[in-house]
Amino acid sequence: MSGKRLILMGPPGGGKGTQAKRLQEKYGIVQLSTGDMLRAAVKAGTAVGKQAKEVMDAGKLVSDDLIVAMISERIDEPDCANGFILDGFPRTVPQAEALDKLLSSKGIALDKVIEVAVPDAKLIERITGRFTCAKCGEGYHDKFKQPQKAGVCDACGGTDFTRRADDNEETVTSRLKAYHDQTAPLMPFYKEKGLLEVLDGDRPMDAVTADLERVLGS
Repeated sequence: MSGKRLILMGPPGGGKGTQAKRLQEKYGIVQLSTGDMLRAAVKAGTAVGKQAKEVMDAGKLVSDDLIVAMISERIDEPDCANGFILDGFPRTVPQAEALDKLLSSKGIALDKVIEVAVPDAKLIERITGRFTCAKCGEGYHDKFKQPQKAGVCDACGGTDFTRRADDNEETVTSRLKAYHDQTAPLMPFYKEKGLLEVLDGDRPMDAVTADLERVLGS
């Protein structure tokens, strides 16, 4: 199977990152995160990277045009010949329209737009329960993965654990609201084109992966 071009969407904490990694490994397609691309373009000093750096140094947001130009440069690279997974873009309908225009100018089309959906209440429980060993970074969860011996890391024996400051209910709720507000209009946009697949992400990771592979026709 070759030439899979996807957009992968999903709320924060929904497991989208893990699934993207698995798809990369199975199909040899590249995950393109706009944040990573921006950093790489700036570091490489490409024309787009230089423009983006100026904008960011001025404390402004990088425009849609610049991001689309950056995606255009990136998908021309040889490692994208077999396909790619766009992550974090598009976030708005104008961005989706600009992406459509870009892809059709290159004579390529999206194969699928997939959302890994998880109910908000489940996401809040997942995210607010996370904690890590301060010494080695091993991850744990209040409900799903406690250390075998309370207060002692299974991996390194450390006894100091930390939680991310932004993994609290208030912050997570507002991140989810922002996600829904942004992506809600994209769903009908891609549904109309017959590209949208919404998968139930509130299941074991392997079940979600199997679903993704079925949708991609592996």
